[in-house]
Amino acid sequence: MSNKHVVLIGAGMMSATLATLIKKLEPSWQITILERASLPGTESSNVMNNAGTGHEALCELNYTPEEADGTINTSKAVEIYNQFQVSKQLWAHLVESGDIEHPGEFIQSLPHISFVLGEKNINFLSKRYEKLQSVPAFKRMDFTQDADEIEAWSPLIMKERDINGEPFAATKIDGGTDVDFGKLAKKMIDALEKDPHVTVYYNTDVTSLKQSSDKTWEVKAKNEALGTIEHYIADFLFIGAGGNSIPLLQKTKIPQSKNLGGFPISGQFLYCDKPEIVQAHNAKAYGKEPEGTLPMTVPHLDKRYVDGKEVLLFGPFAAFGPKFLKNGSNLDFFKHLKGNNLLTMAAAGLKNIPLIKYSVEQVLMSKEDKLDELRRFVPSAQSNDWDVIVAGKRVQVIKDLSKSNRGVIHFGTEVVNSDDRTLSALLGESPGASTSASVALEVLEDNFAKEFTGDWQAKLKEMIPSLGVDMNDDVELLEAVWEKTNKYLELN
Repeated sequence: MSNKHVVLIGAGMMSATLATLIKKLEPSWQITILERASLPGTESSNVMNNAGTGHEALCELNYTPEEADGTINTSKAVEIYNQFQVSKQLWAHLVESGDIEHPGEFIQSLPHISFVLGEKNINFLSKRYEKLQSVPAFKRMDFTQDADEIEAWSPLIMKERDINGEPFAATKIDGGTDVDFGKLAKKMIDALEKDPHVTVYYNTDVTSLKQSSDKTWEVKAKNEALGTIEHYIADFLFIGAGGNSIPLLQKTKIPQSKNLGGFPISGQFLYCDKPEIVQAHNAKAYGKEPEGTLPMTVPHLDKRYVDGKEVLLFGPFAAFGPKFLKNGSNLDFFKHLKGNNLLTMAAAGLKNIPLIKYSVEQVLMSKEDKLDELRRFVPSAQSNDWDVIVAGKRVQVIKDLSKSNRGVIHFGTEVVNSDDRTLSALLGESPGASTSASVALEVLEDNFAKEFTGDWQAKLKEMIPSLGVDMNDDVELLEAVWEKTNKYLELN
């Protein structure tokens, strides 16, 4: 295959992963990465900006919804589990091949807990546990309503809890992880920069995207540090710019950029770094979203590793504002309104009054209100032990499914491709970075179908043995992958 020039906008986990795979598959291709910040992985990938880390559906209850007939649907959980294992296999391969070192700097073993209150939620959690017992990847899960057992899992959750009050239950599964995607993105970008065919430009803000008659893309960008205007030509263009992906996609003027909008949501966490409190909760614990609210409202109490320091985060608490990036402009939302998406955005507003009401209520919450929410997880929480911090931005994709069904909010991650397969853009949010390898593989398969099913297969299988397989259908493969990834990623 002739050499190609690939330009990627954004230097977070998605672009880092896609560029890494391309470099492994086609070493002679030229790769240019354009990043508006001064470092890689500073926005959505940053450990203090994202809403969750290490998503693999072990404890996230919104990935196992209860159907109208009362049954638990586990298909999404199995899909996300497999996708996360694809990511782990790629990372393990990069460690094995010497591309990245010291995996303990970006990934740590951490049990995953689901903790619920009330008989209705206990019934749901029990049914979820029973259903997942038939799935090999989840068979290591334990379920209990015993206070002493839950206290052994997390002393912090049970400290000062009235065991004769509101009933509770929990599940726990070992083998989960906490991932600092900002650190990992930087390691991957650093490895790429050692290759003479890869160039990364920082402080570079893309201002124009235009396709030429020969189907290549002309990318115009301003170097904010030097004040210069630069031009780049791409045979294939990838937009992986987090919340800024929608405005950049609009600049392409391809049909897929029409009737498309975004609703920017910020977040806040309660943060604690007091060692005596942090050490009492060695887990990632998720609850059940409040009755009548959206999956994005799921509360979780996360232990995280930030620059070698152990901390706790609780949230997220939603907020909203016009910026599409944490370090963006207050004009972002207004600039992205176009003639072709005004009806889309208006319809979304009318359809989603509960979401708007929820966001307003969240904005109006005081610190004490947030602490009251935390006390459902941590009854002993004291105000002076916890600080309120601002998290990153996520932009919910809003689009028209048809002329009669406008303004539909899309929850999750979505890949958009141009008809001529010269451009791909990543939109949306959770599970996001956790499934970065699967998303990057989807981009490659959609846009380079011949190579993906042909010459690339052997190399891909070497890096990712479970490619295209549900490992729950092959327990031997599941165990082999588990053993290898744990070995190279130095996990327990």
